[in-house]
Amino acid sequence: MKIAVVGTGYVGLVTGTCFAETGNQVICVDIDEKKVERLLKGDIPIYEPGLDVLFDRNVAEGRLKFTTNLAEGIKEAQIIFLALPTPPGENGSADLKYILKVADDLGPLLDHYAVIVDKSTVPVGTAELVRAAIAKNAKVDFDVVSNPEFLREGVAVEDFMKPDRVVVGTTSAKAKKTMEKLYAPLVRQGNPVIFMDERSAEMTKYAANSFLAMKITFMNEIANLCEKVGANVDDIRRGIGTDSRIGKRFLFAGIGYGGSCFPKDVQALAKTSEDYNYDFRILKSVMEVNEDQKKRLMPLLNDYFKNDLKGKTIAVWGLAFKPYTDDIREAPALENIKELLEAGAHVTVYDPEAMENVKKVMGDSITYCHTPYAALDDADGLMIFTEWPQFRTPDFEKMNKLLKNKAVFDGRNLYELDLMREMGYTYYSIGREAVN
Repeated sequence: MKIAVVGTGYVGLVTGTCFAETGNQVICVDIDEKKVERLLKGDIPIYEPGLDVLFDRNVAEGRLKFTTNLAEGIKEAQIIFLALPTPPGENGSADLKYILKVADDLGPLLDHYAVIVDKSTVPVGTAELVRAAIAKNAKVDFDVVSNPEFLREGVAVEDFMKPDRVVVGTTSAKAKKTMEKLYAPLVRQGNPVIFMDERSAEMTKYAANSFLAMKITFMNEIANLCEKVGANVDDIRRGIGTDSRIGKRFLFAGIGYGGSCFPKDVQALAKTSEDYNYDFRILKSVMEVNEDQKKRLMPLLNDYFKNDLKGKTIAVWGLAFKPYTDDIREAPALENIKELLEAGAHVTVYDPEAMENVKKVMGDSITYCHTPYAALDDADGLMIFTEWPQFRTPDFEKMNKLLKNKAVFDGRNLYELDLMREMGYTYYSIGREAVN
């Protein structure tokens, strides 16, 4: 099939590359000339494990191309994906200006039937807005479909190629047949393509992400209570995670969720509820708790240093909001680093992928290190914000020689309490007893 993907951000690039991998002819369109130049040179602007292999193969075999010209990109395309940003507005609503601008542009350019697919996460009713925007100037028949993505950063290629399910919102039999054909290679093992109306598909994405955010937040609340009653959140996670009604995933306590999806989608669903005069009280609590949770380590750090961080050097491991990505959007590390700097501390940081992105935001206000151990050199303490695998089994003897104080403030519960006690560390984590 011939496919156009408008937008080469995280979702658009993964979508285009993976559809090319299943044998389709894909053209990705973006108005950012510098980004398209990079892509044409084979330079992928995001970090996503496994994407480079598929990208290189499909570019070399001529199935994956790039352009800044929308008319060129959609020429003869049977399916046109809209994978454009929907950033949160000041009131929490999703900003649809990029999607609706492209929809306006598509109308006069369409000269054949095509299925226009909303791939971005969009509020309920967006498919109708897109349809109306295209129809103003369209001279041919078309359909608008909602097909939300369910990609987890760090495993997006696997998620796309082996989806748990595919959700498609359409009331058009013709569009349904086209989407069935498109996704057939990806669901050969029997995972479902679930068809529904457009509004239900749009709501499904928000409902899924908000539920997972709520699950994470619930465990963080349990963890905070554990610290007060003397329980261990790891034991509780195992105790409830083996209940098939609950499941094992998204039960790890920590310093809150971040990234491009959960914060934005929870806000957007809350705003939709407000627009329809429904008081979605759970979502309000989820957002409030998550903001507090991001700075859960700071009181512990201040207590340890007797509220005097001026002149102290604090090492930070992990800047991305999660491992296997360079995404720092809503990352807890950034808020904590800003607070450390405001308190007069010097901050040394290490992250295997996200440091360049942080440098664009924070400049030279912090020190970027080429190894995790370099960040520890002469530091007064260590804070951990991202659970990268290389942080799980460090060389503690080497750490002992580098740190001034054997004090670790772990926002991801990477280490066993008995081990830290045996090694003589002062160790604070989330939802577990402190080791002093």
